[in-house]
Amino acid sequence: MRDTAKSMAARINLSSSDQENLRETAHQMADAARQAILPHFRSNGLSVENKLAGDFDPVTVADRAAEEAMRAILADRRPDDAILGEEFGQKGGTTGLTWVLDPIDGTRAFISGTPTWGVLIAVSDADGPIYGMIDQPYISERFEGGFGHAALIGPHGQMALKTKPDQPLAQSTIFTTFPEVGSQPERDAFHAVARNCKLTRYGMDCYAYALLAAGQIDLVIEAGLQSYDIAAPIAVIQAAGGIVTDWSGGPVHDGGRALAAASVQQHQAALEILQRFDYDS
Repeated sequence: MRDTAKSMAARINLSSSDQENLRETAHQMADAARQAILPHFRSNGLSVENKLAGDFDPVTVADRAAEEAMRAILADRRPDDAILGEEFGQKGGTTGLTWVLDPIDGTRAFISGTPTWGVLIAVSDADGPIYGMIDQPYISERFEGGFGHAALIGPHGQMALKTKPDQPLAQSTIFTTFPEVGSQPERDAFHAVARNCKLTRYGMDCYAYALLAAGQIDLVIEAGLQSYDIAAPIAVIQAAGGIVTDWSGGPVHDGGRALAAASVQQHQAALEILQRFDYDS
């Protein structure tokens, strides 16, 4: 939805030079995060800490080093913007813009040696993300969306991002990261949608959203998200022509249950199924 992305930029009155400065800053941050992370990927002796008692929410030195590197660039280039990062929390700002950062989305994938994790960078105002980036350092793919841009830069050069056109669920491919999805009602709802799709795949973390923006798949449905998990994918997918909402059809930039769809038909069909379930029982 390129028109949506442009109108979102207009709502906070960003000039073209402002937009370009934000894009340049995001690219510098992604470059810095790559440099911080890659020495640790598939390295021997990588230590992993668990952030949760009674569950497993891993964090590594690479997560922290990447966020520190990105915050250092913001301190130099955009010190008055706010920041919300997974590892180091919130920093206030005065510009009305917030950088929403996930230094490694998919740390479980990272510590398993699979290249489906990514660096998530978004710029948001009070109403949600206006620009976003999904960067995969190991395979050198960078997906960006917002301010009139929807592009993938990778080993094959640069290409425009465009989501798939309308098609029925029976012809659609659906992704989620964990087969369990969330609570039992959320799990049941996901599988009700998946049963109507042609192909169901698991375990991709943020890379599934990137594939949706690139026109490779049709749906990503997840629950239990934080804002830093979904802000960048929202911006990239919307810029590529897709739709991202919660399971009621409303905004999801603050996290929760996300439904990302390539186009209107896939979104409406999945939403109709998801709305049949009671998630509060």
